[in-house]
Amino acid sequence: MTLKDEIQQTKAFDSPEAEVFLNLLRTTEALATESDTLLRRFGLSRSQYNVLRILRGAGNPGLSGRDIVERMVTRDSDMTRLLDGLERKKLVARNRSETDRRVVVATITPAGLRLLEEMAEPLDGLHKAQLEHLSESKLRQLNTLLEEARHRD
Repeated sequence: MTLKDEIQQTKAFDSPEAEVFLNLLRTTEALATESDTLLRRFGLSRSQYNVLRILRGAGNPGLSGRDIVERMVTRDSDMTRLLDGLERKKLVARNRSETDRRVVVATITPAGLRLLEEMAEPLDGLHKAQLEHLSESKLRQLNTLLEEARHRD
């Protein structure tokens, strides 16, 4: 089914670029809705999950809120609120930087690492189910095209 059919649009799109943009939004919404449902089973939002993955990748030194924001897949303007929620759940710990006491550094806790480990298989299964109808070469091509669309150099 085409996008035009899905949204019951009767006239042509204004441009191919407009159609691609709307198609990206529609696809993101469809895929994200399914992943959001799965993340809720683990008590997390998409942004909280993203923060945990970033902190896991950062390792023991941890990261400041500003550094986390720079690495987010989707930007969240209230990093303090996100970290507060994760800290209440004991998934993240925060401490003052030893080199600059004005900076607060967040690290993932052992409980946060366990949660990510517990979530790995269900999330991987979901992503496979969502995209298994695409060949590996089409997935690589799609990745390349999406990266090219973001970087207009």
